[in-house]
Amino acid sequence: MLQTLLPPQGAALEIASGTGQHAAHFAAALPGWTWQPTDLHDQHFGAIAGWAAQAGARNVLPPRPLDVRAADWPADGPAFSAPFDLVYCANMLHIAPWACCAALMQGAARHLAPGGRLVTYGPYLEDGVPTAPSNLAFDASLRAQDPDWGIRRLADVARTAADAGLRLAARHALPANNLLLVWTRATPAAPSVPPHP
Repeated sequence: MLQTLLPPQGAALEIASGTGQHAAHFAAALPGWTWQPTDLHDQHFGAIAGWAAQAGARNVLPPRPLDVRAADWPADGPAFSAPFDLVYCANMLHIAPWACCAALMQGAARHLAPGGRLVTYGPYLEDGVPTAPSNLAFDASLRAQDPDWGIRRLADVARTAADAGLRLAARHALPANNLLLVWTRATPAAPSVPPHP
């Protein structure tokens, strides 16, 4: 799906990369892109490098620690030197405190290049759209594990994005009752870091 949404070349920042399967898959499929994986926990960093090596994806950069709630991205080492054409975040919002949604939107708005996109993927609750029983059960299991977790209402996410200057530009329904959402700047804004050369 990303291949149809993106130009042939660019720079991507992945939030909450986990073990790195997404980074390896997308970087291999998008050879004109550099892919910067990040995660809150560095114990996944070896797996991220391993998946990239197995996929032959030489355009995956070394993973960096990143907490979306931090004022500065990444968490340590040199700051990102240029904005990103894509910020990608899959399956994080429902297994993180609600504050992470606002932090993701604000951080993406700071680090997106002009014309860049934030893409989020996962399950959402939509007003006026019946929720699949499997998603209702999943939501209940998440909240039983941690009361701060749970499938988010798309309207709430969109309102939080708007507060950060982003708007929902596209909604794509995908298998297993997941959505791929594309967010762009609501109004043009100057980048906070210099553009890529």
